Amino acid sequence: MTTATTDPKRRALGKGLDSLLPRVHAATASVTAPPVESEGGKPREIALSLIDRNPYQTRGQIDEAALAELAASIQANGVVQPILVRPQANGRFQLIAGERRWRASELAKRETIPAILRQVSDEQAMEITIVENLQRADLNAMEQARAFDRLGREFHMTQEQIAERTGKNRATVTNFIRLLRLPNGVQARVESGELSFGHARALLSLEHAEEIEKAAQRVIGLSLSVRQTESLVQGILNPESKKKEPKPEPPVDPNVREVEEKLQRALGLKVRIEDSKGRGRVIIEYADLADFDSLLESLAGE
Repeated sequence: MTTATTDPKRRALGKGLDSLLPRVHAATASVTAPPVESEGGKPREIALSLIDRNPYQTRGQIDEAALAELAASIQANGVVQPILVRPQANGRFQLIAGERRWRASELAKRETIPAILRQVSDEQAMEITIVENLQRADLNAMEQARAFDRLGREFHMTQEQIAERTGKNRATVTNFIRLLRLPNGVQARVESGELSFGHARALLSLEHAEEIEKAAQRVIGLSLSVRQTESLVQGILNPESKKKEPKPEPPVDPNVREVEEKLQRALGLKVRIEDSKGRGRVIIEYADLADFDSLLESLAGE
C-alpha cells in the first residue's frame, strides 16, 4: 500500500518548510537585513524584545490555559524547537513560524529564544505561515476556512493545488471554504465552538442568511446534535414533511465529542462515534461519490 508519507503528491509541504524557504542572496533581498549568522539552519539566541509579531498570522485564538502550560514547560526545560524569523531593515526580526513558543517564552519571562533566520519575501513569509498553521490540528474550522481561502485569493492556487500543498484532500478544502458562505454571526459561533463543523455543514443547505441564523439559534438553544440539525434543516426546506420539534439528546462525553471534532476536521466529513463502556463504532457519512473517493484516499493513503 502506498502511504501518505511516501507519495510526494500527498506529502504536506513537499519536503517540509524548507521547500518554501529558498535561499535569497543579499543582492536580491527586498530589504537590507542585519547580518545572518545561521542561514544554514543552525539556531541562534535572539532577544524576545527584538522580535515583532507575524502580520500574516492565520490563527485568531490561542488557548490561554495551554499557553500557560507551555510557558511552565519552557521555564523548566527551555524552548526545545527553535522559532523561524526573518531579519528586518531596522535591525529587528519578524516572526514567521512559532508564535505559541514566542508568546509562551514572553510569559515565562525569558529574555531570549532560539531562532533560525531566513531571508524570504513577503509572499513567501505569508505562504509559510498559512501552510504551517493549516497543518496544526488545533485550528478551529473558521480559521482553517479563511486560511484555505487566503491561499486561493492571494496566491491564485486552485483547490487541488491547496490540497497538495497542505496535505489535505480536495473535498476537505472545498468543504471548509464553503463555511465562508455562513453569515458572520454564525461564523463567530463556529469559531467559538458553540457550533461544530458538522452543524455548520448542515446549515449550509439553507439558502438565506436569515434562515441560517434562525436555525443556528435553535440548534444552540436546544443543544441539537448534527443529525438533529440535519432533520431541522430538512424540515425548513420541506415544510410539508416537517415533524415535531426535535428534543435535545442526552449529553455526549466531552472526550468522545472532542475526538469526533478532530476526525471531522481531518476528513472534512461528518463523523459520529457511538461508545458504550469503551466499545462501539465510528460512523463516517458522505454526501456524494466525490466525498467517498476522498475518504478512501485519506484512509488508504492513496
